[in-house]
Formats: sequence, C-alpha cells, structure tokens
Amino acid sequence: MKFLATAAICVAAILVPSAAASPRSGNLHATKDCTGFNGGPGSYCMITSSNLPAIEVGSKILYLQPASLLTPAGSDVVLDLPGPGNNAAFGNCSLAVGHCSFWGGTGKFTWFHASVAVSFLAGPNWAWNGTYDFSPQG
Repeated sequence: MKFLATAAICVAAILVPSAAASPRSGNLHATKDCTGFNGGPGSYCMITSSNLPAIEVGSKILYLQPASLLTPAGSDVVLDLPGPGNNAAFGNCSLAVGHCSFWGGTGKFTWFHASVAVSFLAGPNWAWNGTYDFSPQG
C-alpha cells in the first residue's frame, strides 16, 4: 500500500507542472515617498509599500536625468534594493505621460519587466499600478 501511495505522488508530480516552471507575473502595486527628490543629480524616491516581494520597502528609485522627468522622454531610472548584493532594475519614467517601464536588471531583477501608471497621491507620495513579469523576452 505504501508503494502505491508513493507511486501516485511521483506520477502526480510528473503530470502537474510546477509553479517554478511558469513565468512569474501579475499586478504590481507600490507607493513611493519622493521627499528625496529635489530635481538635481542624485534625486530619488523611496518605496514605502509594494505587493511584489522583490521590490522591498526601502528600495530607492534613482533618477539619472531628473530634470527631464517632465518631458515625454522622461528620465532613465535604477530601482536599487537596500542591503548587500547587486539587485537593481533598469527602466525609464516620465511624469509627462504618467508612466514607468522596466526591462531587466541584475540579481533578483534578472528578466524583470514592468509597465506601471504613475499617479500622485498627496504630499511627496506617489503610486505605481500596473503589471510585471519575470520571463525572458524575445
């Protein structure tokens, strides 16, 4: 009887695809505090909430061309996680069109892609709402 139960588990494991085999994707909801954004070099916003575990609270969004955020071309950005390791996502944000896109990165953000609408909440606080996935794009 024990053999049959073990065999049934092994067959089920073969027939049911694992979650790890599927690309990870879903809706992305995050908020950020832009008190650290002054329009100059080194300006940043800090993630204050996120439904995606890879985007940790305390992560910084560094704006590489902060003065161009209000143009349709926007600013290139780096989403940089706190702590040790090389975990960063690369993208572009434009407040003129209210949108940020991310396409890849390092560490936790290898194969990361996201498309989010940017909306003003209050004071220095902004929201990201959109979609993400972690899969090779070809």
